[in-house]
Parts: sequence; structure tokens; C-alpha cells
Amino acid sequence: MSDTDATPPGSTPPVTSVAASENRAPARSWFLNRRKRDLDEPVESADESLPRGMRIAGAWSWRLLVIGAVIAVFIFLVIQLRLIIIPLLIAVLIGALLVPLVDWLHRHRWPRWLAIVAAMLGLIIVVSGLLYLAIWQVTRQSGELRDRSVASFTDFRAWLTTGPLGLSEAQITDGLASIWKSVQEDGQVFLSGALSFGSTLGHLLTGVLLTIFSLLFILIDGRSIWNWVVRIFPKRARPAIDGAGQAGWNTLRNFVKVQILVAFIDAVGISIVAFFLGLPLVIPIGVLVFLGSFIPVVGAVVTGVLAVLVALLFNGWVAALIMLAGVLAVQQIEGHVLQPLIMGTAVKVHPLAVVLSVAAGSLLAGIPGALFAVPFAAVLNVMVHYISSGAWRARGPGGYVGPATVLWQTVPRDVRRPRPQA
Repeated sequence: MSDTDATPPGSTPPVTSVAASENRAPARSWFLNRRKRDLDEPVESADESLPRGMRIAGAWSWRLLVIGAVIAVFIFLVIQLRLIIIPLLIAVLIGALLVPLVDWLHRHRWPRWLAIVAAMLGLIIVVSGLLYLAIWQVTRQSGELRDRSVASFTDFRAWLTTGPLGLSEAQITDGLASIWKSVQEDGQVFLSGALSFGSTLGHLLTGVLLTIFSLLFILIDGRSIWNWVVRIFPKRARPAIDGAGQAGWNTLRNFVKVQILVAFIDAVGISIVAFFLGLPLVIPIGVLVFLGSFIPVVGAVVTGVLAVLVALLFNGWVAALIMLAGVLAVQQIEGHVLQPLIMGTAVKVHPLAVVLSVAAGSLLAGIPGALFAVPFAAVLNVMVHYISSGAWRARGPGGYVGPATVLWQTVPRDVRRPRPQA
């Protein structure tokens, strides 16, 4: 800095410096005020910058994704453990039918072990009797079945030559030869299928044994098993879980009883039509319809189609048309009378929900899925409605029939402490 540029202490600054300072003062003041205002104002977060509808949709979306992932994992585990889950579920369904019978016998002074043995033996006798009748009639009419089958095949071959198709004997023979050649070429496939059937037969026997043991323990100690399940949940949730479980169990019992009635009506109706048409295998047809009717909507239709095929094979197309009309009439009575009035009142499930449940169960797990779809939907519907309605709150501490009450009832009355008032 030169001597001419230096300003002595106490002297007045140049005019140019004072003007520049005065010009910068308003800008600096505005900047400081703006900075202070920005510091005083709250900073808007990213969530607050989004519209309210977007925030609600996002909150619902991730929660639904988590719930869907949990359901997917649960279904995956059930499919992987199907050889254990399916026998257990069958035991639960049969237990829903036999537990009231065991309790009724026990109330009439039967020892509980004797009531359980009587119920199990009665079930085995009924199922074995139905299968024996079906197999007995098939074996008794085996000769007639063979003759009718040969005659029907001969008539069908004659129809191929004289009917509208107009096939020659050479064309029919070549077609049969090609079919036989395909069977010989695919013999390895049939062999692997036989081995697979052997494995499936072993799984079937294992499943039957597992079902019997599970059913036995449900009849012996079902209440204690349920109390153990309830104790898994937090204490505040136990009244709701216990009440919902009891409501679901009552619904399952009603479903099993009503389904047996519906299956019996279907079997009797279709068997009567087959009897008046003079068809063979009336008892096997009735047994198959009875067992198939436990799969709602689908089972009775499939077994009814089998009855129509038997009528077509043995008595001609006129008898097949009459049999088809009888099957459709029975299905209409079931769909428009039995299902809405009896099944709908018992399980409180809309017919559309029944159809969708059966379809979803079939896609996910085949025949077992179709069998358990409706009772699962009915029980889940009742349990969710029970919990959401808050009906369990009306039971209160004194009305809770869970593990705590069971333990309380085992204490002698003279040493019980008084219950706290609700």
C-alpha cells in the first residue's frame, strides 16, 4: 500500500467508501433477516410434502405387501408339509363330527375311554361297510360288466363304420394299431407311473395312520391341546382368541353335519334314478356320489358324470339322457334348496364365496384344497367376525372359558380366593 492510499487514524474515510458501505447495508440486512426467518420456520419433511391420499395409499400398500408375504410363506409351508397337514385337517373334520357323540355318551354315564372307542369303531364300521358294499357289487357283476363292455365296444365299432363318420375297417384297425404302438413306446412312462403309484400308496397308508392317531388324541385331549394353543398368545388377546376358536369350532361342527346330510341326499337321489333305469353298479355309484359330495359344487357333478357314462355304456344314449336329467335335477335341488337354506344357515357363507373358495382351493392344492376350502372359509369368516365385533369383551373375566378358568375349576371350592369383580 502506498503512502497516498493510507488513511490516518481519526480521519474521515473517502466519499467513495462511505457510499459503498451504505449501498451494501440494505442487502446485508435483507440477507440476515431472510436467514433468521428460514431458521425460525419449521422444515417440511418429505412425508409432509406428499398429498394425503398418496401417504395413505403408501401406508396401506406396504402393510398389504407384508401380509401377502406372510400368507404366501404360510401357503408354501402348508404345501411342503401337505403329507402331515392333510391328515391332520381330515382328523379335525372327523373330530368335529365325533366329539359331540363322545360328549353325549359321556353325559349318559359312559366312561370316556369307552365312548371314544365306541365312536372310533362306529366310524370304521360305517366306512368299511360302504366300501365293502361297493366292492361286493362290482365283483358280483364282474361277468356282466365284461360282457356289456365287449358288446358296447362292438356296437361302437359298428357305429364308426355305418354312422356319419363312415370309417372303413382298415382305418379302424390302423388306428387301434397306432394306439397300441404308442402304449408300447411309452411303456417307460407307465412303469415310472406304477412306481410313483407305489410311493403314493405308501404315503396314503401313512396318512391314514396319522389321521387315526390325530383323531384319537383330539377325542382324548382336544381341550387341553386348544388351551395350549391359546397360551401361545399374549394374555390380553387370549379371551378373543379363545372365543373366536369356540365360535369357529361350532361352525365346523355344523358344516360337517350339514355336509353329511347334503351328501346323503345327493347319493340317494342319483341312486334312485340309476335303479329305475336298471343300471348296474347302483351301490358303487351311490357311494362315489356320497364321498364326492363332500367337495361342494364339484364333487357331485363329477360323480354324476360317471353315472351318465355307465348309463351310456350299458343302456344306450336314451338312458344316458335320462340319467343326465336326473343328475341335473338333484344338482338343482342341492344348489337352490339345500345349499341356501341348510348350508348357508349353518356356515353363514355366501354361495359365491363357496364357488370362489372351491376354485381357489383347487388351484392351490387340487382335490384336498377343494375339500377344505369351504370349511376353512366358513371358520375364518366366523372367527374374524367374532373378534371384530368385540363380542369377546362381553364375556369379561368371569366369562372367559380359557386356560385360566380351566385351572380355576380344578381348585377345590373351599380354598378358592374370591374372584375380582368385573
